[in-house]
Amino acid sequence: MPTALSSRDAHGSCSDPIAHRPDRSTEVLGGRGVPDIKRRVLCHTNVIMTEDLWPALPYESWKDTYATLHMWTQIVGKVALALAPPVNHCWAVALHVTSRGLATRPLPHTGRFFTLEFDFISHRLLIRAADGAERMMRLEPRSVADFYRELMAVLREMALGVKIWSMPVEIAAPIRFEDDTMHAAYDPIFANRFWRILARLNELFTQERCGFVGKCSPAHFFWGSFDFALTRFSGRRAPPPSGPAFARDAYSREVISHGFWPGSGPLLEPALYAYAVPDPPGFKDAKMRPQAAYFHQGLGEFILPYEAVRNAKSPEAEIRAFVESTYEKGADLARWDRAALERRESAAG
Repeated sequence: MPTALSSRDAHGSCSDPIAHRPDRSTEVLGGRGVPDIKRRVLCHTNVIMTEDLWPALPYESWKDTYATLHMWTQIVGKVALALAPPVNHCWAVALHVTSRGLATRPLPHTGRFFTLEFDFISHRLLIRAADGAERMMRLEPRSVADFYRELMAVLREMALGVKIWSMPVEIAAPIRFEDDTMHAAYDPIFANRFWRILARLNELFTQERCGFVGKCSPAHFFWGSFDFALTRFSGRRAPPPSGPAFARDAYSREVISHGFWPGSGPLLEPALYAYAVPDPPGFKDAKMRPQAAYFHQGLGEFILPYEAVRNAKSPEAEIRAFVESTYEKGADLARWDRAALERRESAAG
């Protein structure tokens, strides 16, 4: 997990004929394959409905699935990047949480619109066009190269063909999608757990920003860095940051961000994070709530370990305390105009 001014937090997501095998992955929705799909996922669906609201997500137990899913989401995200309007801060190409997984926003294509959605309940990638055309690809153990070739072929078959840059971003030692046979793991239990955590955080992050009336991002998923984030803006320009264009765009204004990340590099555990850019004097030394929160010197961010959250008496209260204390302290130290940026009355107006 890089530092606050790195590619992860700058949300760099903004950055051949094949054999068609319907018996393995791709099927037309609503056709003969649907009953078979239901049989395959029935047992798994029954299991996930009985698990706790904040499931365990130990890094070592799902790191191979995590690495593969990261590449799959980058492929889908790059399709969005190729087609979506260039909204500031890469907001148009981030994925958003749905009732079944993660999806793109509607993507324009030669007078049509379509979406791509990871369904982490039935474990399918759903491709749906506004004219009613639908296809699906099974999410199962398969290489990144296989997933990439099939998705590109399916899009061509649906007259939704798109060309993307096939080099992954924001990872060490990237392998082009078409050549990546190394990453091929998929554990549906852990994929589902990850989405369920995001769904809960989506609700909590959105609730926490309701009193903020300044510019604020949605809670959304950045596929380049594989993290879920919500960012508030002071409305003031920030000192010009260095780095690539997407980083300069991301930090052209003062921000305070909160998010969740499954871990990697210097922190091999899932965690919530918070940071401010620019970093106001005294921020990193401030005491934040809850007690388990701490400032990670290597990352330059406040961290709240996910295990501390899920084992707390009230995980929701722990998350709220973390978001509120880091925002309030950061905004006060940076002298944000909180009276103008916040709605004090309890009722929406």
